[in-house]
Amino acid sequence: MLKVFSPFDQSLIKELPLIGKAEVEKQLQTAYALFQHQSNWLPAYQRIEILEKTAEIMKSQVEKLTKIAAQEGGKPYMDSKVEVLRAINGVKLAAEHISQLKGEQIPMSLTKASENRMAFVSREPIGVVVSVSAFNHPLNLTIHQTVTAIASGCPVIIKPASTTPLSCLNFIEILKQAGLPDGWCQASICDREAATFLVTDKRVNYFSFIGSAAVGWKLKSQLSPGTRCALEHGGVAPVIVEQDADLNELIPSLLKGGFYHAGQVCVSVQRVFVHQSICDKVANELATLAKKLIVGNPLDEKTEVGPLITPSEVDRVEKWVNEAIAKGTTVLCGGKRISETCYEPTVLLNPPLDATVSTHEIFGPVVCIYAYSDREKAIEIANSLEVHFQAAVFTKNIDIALDTVKKLNATAVMVNDHTAFRVDWMPFGGRDASGIGMGGIPYTMHEMTREKLMVIKSNAL
Repeated sequence: MLKVFSPFDQSLIKELPLIGKAEVEKQLQTAYALFQHQSNWLPAYQRIEILEKTAEIMKSQVEKLTKIAAQEGGKPYMDSKVEVLRAINGVKLAAEHISQLKGEQIPMSLTKASENRMAFVSREPIGVVVSVSAFNHPLNLTIHQTVTAIASGCPVIIKPASTTPLSCLNFIEILKQAGLPDGWCQASICDREAATFLVTDKRVNYFSFIGSAAVGWKLKSQLSPGTRCALEHGGVAPVIVEQDADLNELIPSLLKGGFYHAGQVCVSVQRVFVHQSICDKVANELATLAKKLIVGNPLDEKTEVGPLITPSEVDRVEKWVNEAIAKGTTVLCGGKRISETCYEPTVLLNPPLDATVSTHEIFGPVVCIYAYSDREKAIEIANSLEVHFQAAVFTKNIDIALDTVKKLNATAVMVNDHTAFRVDWMPFGGRDASGIGMGGIPYTMHEMTREKLMVIKSNAL
């Protein structure tokens, strides 16, 4: 049995049966049969109707969905509600973009060999999709990894994070209520061995993964030949702050980007490089606001920072911060665990560049601030790690902004906004060790289709 615990008080929420390889094999058979026989395919209008109905049902259950996500994931109630509203919009986006899954005409008669021909490219579903999800956005990640497949016409099997499976299971019930036929979206609550069997099976055409780099790259190496994949890992998000930055906008933005969901976000603000002329002011003002954040029960509407997903994660963050302190780091606020499951919002000033908090994704409520005098050197340090995801620069100088955007190694650079900004219709993903492929609902839908060329030969052309 899989036991699902509340991250805040470790109370048991629910027990779920674990399935093994035999049950996973049945899920694969079901999904593969749906795709292999085109008479089973869902026409575009039906997919649109199902997703529109899904969004309507979700709108009627916002409070229920919010509480499920907050209880199992630990994200504060208000932030979980934002996640639910975002998820509803994601379903709508997928329905709207079904009409954009289209091909194009390929010109012919450009050479003697191509005369009397007409050619068209169409897009069709790629096949069976398998998704492995993460815990930090239990509903919205489910949307991104299942609704995109359904909208593209692909049957999908999703393995939710073992710590947060309830939002996923509840959402699949909503899909069924909205009219999705059996087998088109299945949840696989299984152990690691069965999950590996699922992911690496030759019947899988597309693999979507959100989680740790170690697991993601290992699974990629085991994929069956021809399986396309998208991997979304973490980053150690850098921010460059120039001396002309607007502090009234900067400080609240860093606070939100660094401590949202207790820092458990793959693009959470982590390394903030601040011009030395304003570094102390920025660091102290951020620490002052961080001290005021209310840490506690995610179901309490006043809570601003919830628990980490498991007590072992608190242990890890505590160990990393203590290492930085032992190496001479100045702690401006926090730096200690509050309980078995919660850690203080922490601001560290000038931790050594070789400290773990400077080189690895913290995935906890810790922001590191470094003073710099040379922006080029700060960018060089920001780019020095293997992971590259989203980054940011704060400045009023458009030339400096554009130069910094060009030089930062990142898939996205925010100007005068924090690194964790995202809307679901924009491209989103890591590069290098941070992942492969590009997410964002319309981008994922495009990835989950493939091209087919038709060439017509006729003397009438």
